[in-house]
Amino acid sequence: MGFDEMRGGGHGAGAVRPAYGALSRWLNETAPDYFDTRRSQAELFFRRVGITFAVYGDNEASERLIPFDVIPRVLTKAEWAALERGLKQRVSALNAFLADIYGPQECIRAGVVPADLVLTNPHYRPEMKDFAVPHGVYVHIGGIDIVRVGENDFYVLEDNARTPSGVSYMLENREVMMRLFPELFASHRVAPVENYPDALLKTLKSVAPHDGADPVVVLMTPGRYNSAYYEHSFLADKLGIELVEASDLLVDDDVVYMRTTRGPTRVDVIYRRIDDDFLDPLVFRPDSALGVPGLMSAYRSGNVTLCNAVGTGISDDKAVYTYMPDIVRFFTGEEAILKNVPTWRCREADALAHVVANLGELVVKEVNGSGGYGMLVGPHATKRELEDFKRKLKHAPENFIAQPTLSLSTCPTFVASGVAPRHVDLRPFVLSGADDIRIVPGGLTRVALKEGSLVVNSSQGGGTKDTWVIDA
Repeated sequence: MGFDEMRGGGHGAGAVRPAYGALSRWLNETAPDYFDTRRSQAELFFRRVGITFAVYGDNEASERLIPFDVIPRVLTKAEWAALERGLKQRVSALNAFLADIYGPQECIRAGVVPADLVLTNPHYRPEMKDFAVPHGVYVHIGGIDIVRVGENDFYVLEDNARTPSGVSYMLENREVMMRLFPELFASHRVAPVENYPDALLKTLKSVAPHDGADPVVVLMTPGRYNSAYYEHSFLADKLGIELVEASDLLVDDDVVYMRTTRGPTRVDVIYRRIDDDFLDPLVFRPDSALGVPGLMSAYRSGNVTLCNAVGTGISDDKAVYTYMPDIVRFFTGEEAILKNVPTWRCREADALAHVVANLGELVVKEVNGSGGYGMLVGPHATKRELEDFKRKLKHAPENFIAQPTLSLSTCPTFVASGVAPRHVDLRPFVLSGADDIRIVPGGLTRVALKEGSLVVNSSQGGGTKDTWVIDA
């Protein structure tokens, strides 16, 4: 079962940990039908405000609610402080790594990262070579996925530096919890997350390419058919900025303008939720109807800032992830505070042999995969699935990495049978500006609602929880 965050140890055994004391008493004193009523109310709230996500390839429904668990996950202030230090170190190293591979490439020459892994990577953008991004920041918004396996054992599962999503759920989860359980908040000192939009706007404005009284920031969306459109709309509203699509923008003389009823308005910063390939049909995919012709020219001319920077997707690559301890050491001179999960690179012959021989015990992931797709969980796989994956590994080993099956920590969760432990992970959101790195205390906790499941992704049936950082 793994480490139980409420009771310590495995299988939920042991005394209640101090951080969960008040919550445990509340759970013991509260009737199950109360939770059921509150869960129904939470679902009604989410439906009213339109918090949905699309599942690509799902013929049954174009949009769904992400299941919400009404029992919060609790972290202490001391636990969060340690995570925060590690997150700031890691994102600083990622920014330095990206500046280097698009600049002098010292980490390649020093043998820290193999040249072919970078230069032939599908997310490496040669168009960014020798371009100094505004203020030297590449990853303005980072979502770093963290798993816990013991009292003080936290690992980074993966880095999300391209267009990380999910922060709207962090904010809405907190709002619905405060509405439904005011008595629970009264018995805890919970650090706020409501200031995230202010922190994000401050970060975005700080990286404007030119000093100005009040830079114009917009959020660029692919449109309402994108799976995360709700979040795009939600964030634009919370930040008080315009939500724009390609048709709302134009480039004239390497300057980006937004079409308004008062005429064109110059845009200084674009928080883009569009992948690199679709940003500018003159540079990337010529068939893209989601991009703005000339946007990259305006970007390279230093007249607009794109957040996150073009080319950050290479940081999401799971093979690059395996080198992060070396990358942190090379660029910061320090050992990584947050550890990587031990990983076998299937591109290496010895690692491939080990993975094939032990496939039934490992988790295998595509290096460019996301959302839980293209993944094999060995202990839960059928004999046929194992054989199919062996063939995939032998055919294109460079496309995969493998990791041990970590026993993720569990938290109390309200399920059909009552309150039971379920496995969780955590995605904190790290904001890097020209002036500072900001992290609101908490993040998005995702929970595997199926008993025994380790897959927390919403696209694979996972849900979410509110994450509390408390004084304890």
